[in-house]
Amino acid sequence: MKKIYCDNAATSYPKAPLVGEAMLSYINSIGCNVNRGSYSTEYQPENIVYETRELLCKLFNFDKPENTVFTQNVTTSLNTVLKGLLKPGDNVIVSSMEHNAVMRPLARLQDNHVTVTTVNCNLLGEIELNDIEKAMTDNTKAVVVTHVSNVCGTILPVREIGALCKKHNKIFIVDAAQSAGILDIDMEKDNIDILCFTGHKGLLGPQGIGGFLIKDSIVSQIKPFIEGETGSDSELEVQSNYMPDKFESGTLNIPGIFGLNESLKYVTNLGIKNIYEEEMSLTKKFLEEVKNIDESLIVGKKDLINRSPIVSLNFKNIDNGLICYNLEREYGILTRSGLQSAPIAHKTLDTFSNGTLRFSFGFFNTIDEIDHIINSLYMIYIKQGL
Repeated sequence: MKKIYCDNAATSYPKAPLVGEAMLSYINSIGCNVNRGSYSTEYQPENIVYETRELLCKLFNFDKPENTVFTQNVTTSLNTVLKGLLKPGDNVIVSSMEHNAVMRPLARLQDNHVTVTTVNCNLLGEIELNDIEKAMTDNTKAVVVTHVSNVCGTILPVREIGALCKKHNKIFIVDAAQSAGILDIDMEKDNIDILCFTGHKGLLGPQGIGGFLIKDSIVSQIKPFIEGETGSDSELEVQSNYMPDKFESGTLNIPGIFGLNESLKYVTNLGIKNIYEEEMSLTKKFLEEVKNIDESLIVGKKDLINRSPIVSLNFKNIDNGLICYNLEREYGILTRSGLQSAPIAHKTLDTFSNGTLRFSFGFFNTIDEIDHIINSLYMIYIKQGL
């Protein structure tokens, strides 16, 4: 039975062409570290690492490759930023659509007398700008929002929130886990101070590589999350302030960076606009066909306005996990059910604690696959007597 992969919000599959080859070539033919030796073979990985920083800067309209930091994933990036930035007495504002990658570090920081203000979104996952502005106080240090809900696909108004933060002199941190590689992100126009990303979702790269881009004015305000050897200022027993070394202690995931380098080139050559349009054409057909089965199944937005190719369904009278299981066992369709690591979002969408059945489409899905998915959902719907 052919497998149809519809869990790109968890990780993209397949990866961009040449990603695996680039990683294997590094491991088999190069293998050396960066900033740890003076032999000639070190130059190639050094060049690839720097070029990958430049590719990220180009993608996100940022002019500081040295302020482009590699981590293992967006969760590590968010932990580094939040725990390094927020101090006792600080307040931080979040939306009620956040992932646990934001909410759990903030829960820990509340033990250290950091206060968290959650601005509630509506049943479509939308947020009101006035509510964010009203929540700001003198001790509000930062606003942190997900760019795209990983549950229902709603796009939050990042540019407008960034303008609010600039107006009130607040640091703006964006979780781009579900938007990098799919939506146009412009750090300058969007007034983003810190952009946290992962390589293995919309950027079509491998797992284990992510990072953040941070403006100069914020660097000195953040303490490193991990300290150790960086290949610079080795005579010191304290952490170097040299960027990006300040936040890159230990050995980088160089195979992952080689893979990300290839995927960034692929995404850039395709064009973000073209990727988004292709994925949304699939989403449009899926939404239209699901409405013909039962419109009430769709969680959140039922149209294409301000949404991404993530769609959650909720079979209210049956366990969504059972539908998920049957889709794979009987029809070869791979999805994800449950709370998708975002319980606060499910409470907002009124799908807690049953969760949802999530479909997240990628650039390599096809219209024929959407037809098969819809036919399969219809058969399950009939069999279950829904």
